[in-house]
Amino acid sequence: MKKYILFDNDGVLVETEKWYFEANKKSLAILGLNLEMDFYQDIMTKGGSAFELAKLNNIDKDTIAKHRNIRDRFYQEFLQTKDIKIPKVKRTLNNLSKKYKMAIITTSRRVDFELIHKNSGIVDFMDFVLCVEDYKKAKPNPEPYLKGLEKFAAKDYEAIVVEDSQRGLQSAKDANIDCIIVKNEFTASQDFSQAKYFINTLEEIKNIL
Repeated sequence: MKKYILFDNDGVLVETEKWYFEANKKSLAILGLNLEMDFYQDIMTKGGSAFELAKLNNIDKDTIAKHRNIRDRFYQEFLQTKDIKIPKVKRTLNNLSKKYKMAIITTSRRVDFELIHKNSGIVDFMDFVLCVEDYKKAKPNPEPYLKGLEKFAAKDYEAIVVEDSQRGLQSAKDANIDCIIVKNEFTASQDFSQAKYFINTLEEIKNIL
């Protein structure tokens, strides 16, 4: 019987992934580079950075660091001006919170996460949040989800992960935790053959648990 739910954030609880892509694309375009979706998806699946495109084009480290900062500013602007809400998420979390303990395990930076959830009310349903600063190795490494289990003092079979990306699925699988994939147009081309469950919207999670 499941007692704990570990949620990914971007693409599961909020619709932010396309805006992170756009921020990367916009920043790299200033360098005269075209970030294509196929390249981006391949890099993100491996847990890499879009700025690997800059490295491949022999852009120096200082320039890359400068444009990462530009990317971060673009992304934060998008977070504050675009509609990133996913319908019925809060209602679903409210219902789940009556039966399960829940946490968010994300690769987002803490500063971005706090901006995303400044007025969302989503974190109110969570026991804790782990951001990228809270662990040494990011997804697809299993460390983030293993640390989530540790904080709950939970066994792997007592928990379930909710993800929308291949690297998140790999992280959960290598942590030996069952994973539900929420179908997302942005990550639809990724390989989810190792997933145990699929849902179209977060609301459908009740049909699995």
